[in-house]
Amino acid sequence: MNQEGTVAAQPRAPRIVIVGGGFAGLEVAKALGRAGLPAVMLDRQNHHLFQPLLYQVATAALSATDVAEPIRKVLRRYESVQVLLGEVSEIDTARNTLRLADGLVLGYDYLVLATGAGHSYFGHDDWAERAPGLKTLGDARRIRALALLAFERAERAIEPDEQARLMTIAIVGGGPTGVELAGSLAELRRYTLARDFRSARPEAAKIMLIEAGPRILPAFLPETSDYARRRLEKLGVDVFTGTPVEDIGEDTITFAGHTVPVGVVLWAAGVAASPLGAQLGAPTDRAGRVMVDECLRAQGLSNVFVLGDAAAFTDPAGKPLPGLAQVAKQQGIHLGQGLARHIRTGAPLEPFEYRSRGNTAIIGRHAAVFERERLRLKGWIAWLAWAIIHVYLLVGFQHRMMVSLQWLWRYLTFERGARVMTEESFDVRTARLPTRTRTSGK
Repeated sequence: MNQEGTVAAQPRAPRIVIVGGGFAGLEVAKALGRAGLPAVMLDRQNHHLFQPLLYQVATAALSATDVAEPIRKVLRRYESVQVLLGEVSEIDTARNTLRLADGLVLGYDYLVLATGAGHSYFGHDDWAERAPGLKTLGDARRIRALALLAFERAERAIEPDEQARLMTIAIVGGGPTGVELAGSLAELRRYTLARDFRSARPEAAKIMLIEAGPRILPAFLPETSDYARRRLEKLGVDVFTGTPVEDIGEDTITFAGHTVPVGVVLWAAGVAASPLGAQLGAPTDRAGRVMVDECLRAQGLSNVFVLGDAAAFTDPAGKPLPGLAQVAKQQGIHLGQGLARHIRTGAPLEPFEYRSRGNTAIIGRHAAVFERERLRLKGWIAWLAWAIIHVYLLVGFQHRMMVSLQWLWRYLTFERGARVMTEESFDVRTARLPTRTRTSGK
């Protein structure tokens, strides 16, 4: 109360808008919610997606609901955080506003952009329809339908050459996603589908992993990459390195000067940051990631922060951070806590320091690789470490229980239960997928 006896107005708390409900965005929202600060979580999907296990949805090992959790459920305990479903179409940093696709305009005092990344086809955008990538639940469902339908159509095929073509799957890109897809599909055809068909022989299906670089898993040590290649080849995967793809047709793929008939082509080669980052007007790298300072601020913008795959952050040695869930999660925790402290006390934001928890990739049953500083694991122990890490990172206790039980069931029986296709997934008359409708980024 002032000298005249009137109540002084309390200063309005800054409004913070977070775009993107991935690992980074969720951690920022939770930290702000714990501090009781008003924030808006905005995403075009209503769920948080655990992308590291998405390939298991694509290969019928897990169901979509095992790797996704409603954002409202995750954040419902934080009363100061509002969740909105919507897609950002325009960012105006001069006016501090966001315009959504439906025309709604939101103002902000601080903006956190954590919109992730999409696929990059290196200038061949026409390949996108013929070679889907794996970033969303929709992508995973489509890949699963493509793979299962290929075997269903092979069962109906009369000509041996056509049957062989339908059961040839090419995966472009030898990073962790490509390796995990190849290994999982190889086990699906060998241990599960082989018992279900009479005319087609799924165990004889040809799976090719095509990498433009000199070796698969280039982020790992050469001996680790060699081990991964040997394990994939033991599973029956044909691994090609130093062979960039030259063309992808309707039912063919061309690489190393040879054209191979295929039933399915999957893309795991390149990524590009969300196009929303370009609207900030800040510098970006070749992949479209926004250049940020040591405090995760977009260069030249004091109240805009960019996290995760949308940000180009370099460590003290000048090396860009990898596009991993652990990077995004650590950045979200750091910024959320730092921003809450800055707003509450005026304390300056502290530089972000990444602490690697290791790099891991699964190849197949009993086979994985794990690297952390001087620690090198492979085989069974790496596979167990991979499983523990990924179960721990899953959002929601019930997901951890369900995934653990399903992995145990798969281990004992070699079964994969998520192989049901609804009639919306394919045309019963032709056993083909419907034409895909592609959507824009966040």
